[in-house]
Amino acid sequence: MKKIVLSIAGVMAIAAFAPEASALPVFARQTGMACSACHFQHFPLLNGFGRSFKAGGFTMMGAQAKVEGDNLSIPAELNMAVLTSMGYIKSNQTADATGMAKNYGNGVWGVPGQGAGGSGEASLFFGGHVSDFAGFLSELGFGGANAAIGSAKLPILFPVGDSRIGFVPFATNGQGASYGMETLNTGANAIHMMSNTVGPNGEFAGAMSAQQYIGTNTNATGVAFVGTNDMGFVNVTKFNQTGPGAGGYGSLGSTYARLAGTFDVAGWDSAVGIQSWSGSSLSTAGLGQNMVLATLAANTAQSATTVGTMNTSKATAIDGQMQGDIGGLPVGFYASYARAPGQALGSVITNSYNAGSLTRSSFNIDAEVGVLPGVATIGAAVRQGKSGVADAAGNNLTDNAYFLTATYKLQQNMLARLSYVAQSGGYWNAANGVGGTNATVTGSKTTMLNMYVLF
Repeated sequence: MKKIVLSIAGVMAIAAFAPEASALPVFARQTGMACSACHFQHFPLLNGFGRSFKAGGFTMMGAQAKVEGDNLSIPAELNMAVLTSMGYIKSNQTADATGMAKNYGNGVWGVPGQGAGGSGEASLFFGGHVSDFAGFLSELGFGGANAAIGSAKLPILFPVGDSRIGFVPFATNGQGASYGMETLNTGANAIHMMSNTVGPNGEFAGAMSAQQYIGTNTNATGVAFVGTNDMGFVNVTKFNQTGPGAGGYGSLGSTYARLAGTFDVAGWDSAVGIQSWSGSSLSTAGLGQNMVLATLAANTAQSATTVGTMNTSKATAIDGQMQGDIGGLPVGFYASYARAPGQALGSVITNSYNAGSLTRSSFNIDAEVGVLPGVATIGAAVRQGKSGVADAAGNNLTDNAYFLTATYKLQQNMLARLSYVAQSGGYWNAANGVGGTNATVTGSKTTMLNMYVLF
C-alpha cells in the first residue's frame, strides 16, 4: 500500500510540469472545439455542454465544411478518431510459478490492440452529423488478428421547442441497454475507463459504480425511445441481449427505463436518476454474463444454426452526481445504488445481472478532485456490496471495496492513470469456502497503470 501512495504522489509531482494543448478526436473535428469543451476534468466524464451535445444526437456542427443541397447537409469529410491504451496490471492472486505461463499475479503488460484487462485496447470511432435531426456513432474494436463492430447507434431526434424527441436504434457488445442514451458520469452506462472490462475482473468499475458491479454491461440490440432537454432526459428501450453480428434473434422482449433530471444547486452542476431493467429476451453474450452459445449439429436436414439462451433482465438502480469547485479546485461527487434479485429455486431462466440465489446489490460513493485544474486529479471510491452468494449458513456474503486513483494529462487527449483497488468481506474470506478461491484465483487487490490516447 505504501508503494501505491508513493506512486500516486509521484504522478502528482510530475503534473506540475504539464504542457497545455488541445485534442481533436471525432467530435472535436466536427465542432472545431477542444476536448475540454465537453469533458469535466478529463475524458470520458461529461460536463453540461458535453451532455447537451450528446443529448442532441451528435448533430451540432462548427466551422467544418459541409456538403449541402436540397434536404442534405453532411460534413465534407467523414470524421474518425482512435482510442488506444497501454499499461500494466498486477494483482495479489497466486502467481504462476511453473515458468510455463503468466497471470495477473506475475504482472501483465498490455500494448495497443493486444491488451489484458482493458490495459491494451485499440478502437476506431467514426460518425457524426447526419442531418439537423440525426447523428451516428460506431466503434470498431481491434484485438489480435480480429476487428469487429463493438457498438453502433443512430440517434434520430427531432427538435420540438427546446426539446428533442425521437428514437435511437443501436447494437452494442458490452455497454448494455443504456447505450441508446445516457449522459451521467455515474457508470449508468459502461463507457471506456468505467466498464467491467477494466481490470482482470472488472474490479475498478465495480468499485466506482453500482450499475457496473451488478454487471449491466451485457450485449444489447434494440431501440431507445428518447426525450431530452436542459432539465434531463427519459429513455425507454426495448431490447434483446445480443450484440452486433449476432444475427436476427427474435423479438425485443426486455425493457430498460431511465429517467434523469439535471439542475443547478448553488453553482453545482447536479443530476439524479433512476433505472429499471425488466422482461426476458434472447441472449448470446459471452463469459461473465451467464450466457452460452449453443450450435445445433448438422446431423439434421437444416444447416448448422447458432442459437441463444433466454435470460431475464431484472435490476433497478438510483444514482446522482454533483460537479463544481471547492476553493478553486474542480470536484466531482458520484453516488449509485443498484440491486438485482436472486434466482428463484428451480428457475431455468437466468437473470443476466445475478446468477446467485440471493439479491446482489451495491452502494457506491466516488469522488475526484482536480489538484492541478485541467491537468491532474486524485480520486477515491468506496463500495458496500452484497455478492448474492450464500455462505454455509445462508447469509449473503459481503463484497466491499475501496479504490484510489490519480490521473495526469500530458495533453488533453493523452491521459495517464494509476489505480489501486482492495476488495474485502465475506466473499473474500477463505473460511467460507468461497472467498479463498476468489482471493487466490482472481485476486482481491489489484494495481493498474495505464496510458490512454485519443486522436
